[in-house]
Amino acid sequence: MLSVEDVDLHYGAAQALRGVSLTAEPGAVTCLMGRNGVGKTSLLKAIVGQHPVSGGRIVWEGETLGPLRPYERARRGIAYVPQGREIFPLLSVQENLETGFAALPRGEPRTIPDEVFELFPVLDSMRGRRGGDLSGGQQQQLAIGRALVTRPRLLVLDEPTEGIQPSIIKDIGHAIAFLRDRGGMAILLVEQYFDFARDLADRFAVMDRGEIVLSGTAGEMVEDDVRGHLTV
Repeated sequence: MLSVEDVDLHYGAAQALRGVSLTAEPGAVTCLMGRNGVGKTSLLKAIVGQHPVSGGRIVWEGETLGPLRPYERARRGIAYVPQGREIFPLLSVQENLETGFAALPRGEPRTIPDEVFELFPVLDSMRGRRGGDLSGGQQQQLAIGRALVTRPRLLVLDEPTEGIQPSIIKDIGHAIAFLRDRGGMAILLVEQYFDFARDLADRFAVMDRGEIVLSGTAGEMVEDDVRGHLTV
């Protein structure tokens, strides 16, 4: 299980996170919501090791992650699908997927799991095409596929529906639901679209000004309260 415990984070003198706590458990989706600029991406960067915390701690599978670099966290089963996708535009789809091999522990087979192409068949048909030639939605599927190549036990997704056409949003939703229902993987999803999140989330956490202001199970959350923290 992932446990974020009373985490503070600063960018210089500016404080981005204030006493943030949340959990993500195997076989469940924890959805982190909030307006732009409230600290959601900062929290994800703290979890995957891209920015140090200035207080509190982050624990994954019983181990405090504090001193570990991003690649060391990846080798412990933490995969990150960043906002903006960050695929390699000049590499082929096949080569982009194979970059996920770098996070595999020694002895793990360097193969692309069949489920990547089962979840996103378009990637199979476009293996030889350059990543930069794909549509935005196809690039998002590629970014998720690359994360799955690392055989993660924690999948961290930063706004996977942003700027994506509705048909591919539906495919991404089905993929997240499949991974959740299979069990064994914890999923932390940052999302701004409540309708998408409502169909997937087992737990919600809502942020405002660097703090968690609402949290609970899907059954405990009041939709109007959540939506009130998403509108400008």
